[in-house]
Amino acid sequence: MTTVTSPLAGRAIGLAAVPDPVFAGAMVGPGTAIDPVREPSEAVAPVDGVVVSLHPHAFVVVDSEGHGVLTHLGIDTVQLNGEGFELLVNKGDTVTRGQSVVRWDPVAVEAAGKSPVCPVVALEATADSLGGLREDGDVKSGDELFTWQ
Repeated sequence: MTTVTSPLAGRAIGLAAVPDPVFAGAMVGPGTAIDPVREPSEAVAPVDGVVVSLHPHAFVVVDSEGHGVLTHLGIDTVQLNGEGFELLVNKGDTVTRGQSVVRWDPVAVEAAGKSPVCPVVALEATADSLGGLREDGDVKSGDELFTWQ
């Protein structure tokens, strides 16, 4: 079983509240979303594993069970072309839960007209394989968001 923890501090709001139909409809996969604290911060790995995909606005860590977890920093933030994001690891790196992956500023994202809401998605999972899904309440970086069977 994989335990997925929050890559950010903020408020859990659930995927249905994400202002993007692809994430809100769980087309990418099931999971939840974090409305982040409005201050520069570091998004951290939600599981132990290997960074298989890394962009300024998004990263995927795959754990030893083959479970890939996508952390997407804001909505439509690919359009910012990396502005306001700093990569702290490299693709292919092995990371531990809680290790910083990307430094970013949700305030700058909002100032650029984008939503800073961050989907945290279990890739290629079924909704019934997730348990204990946090969809409300304040979360700290490292708090459990859901388990994945």
